Amino acid sequence: MILTACNTPGLGFRGIEPTRISVGKSTFDVRVDGNRAEIIRLNAEWAPRLAAVAPRMIAAIEKVSGCKVRKLKGDQALATASLDCGGAVEPLPTSRSYVCEIEHLQGDTADLICDPLG
Repeated sequence: MILTACNTPGLGFRGIEPTRISVGKSTFDVRVDGNRAEIIRLNAEWAPRLAAVAPRMIAAIEKVSGCKVRKLKGDQALATASLDCGGAVEPLPTSRSYVCEIEHLQGDTADLICDPLG
């Protein structure tokens, strides 16, 4: 019963099917509703800090939503984002699970190479 609560969306995101995406060593469920998103980290990581996980969270949200993250609020396990959906990011093709690798990390930008699972 407790494990089920680990992936329970917030009130504003209930009923929205998540997209599962792995970025680096983190696996997330991302739910998008218009210009906002919720991200839940699903895997165990040793003493993660938000500063270490946030870049992977932002990359995952941007890849799933096709929108730029304007603001990220939360902690290393659960966060919400406000989005700028001006079309600056190419969204993923329709699927529910992806594994992504970070390539070409430069400053605060990176390219994600994603493959659908299953």
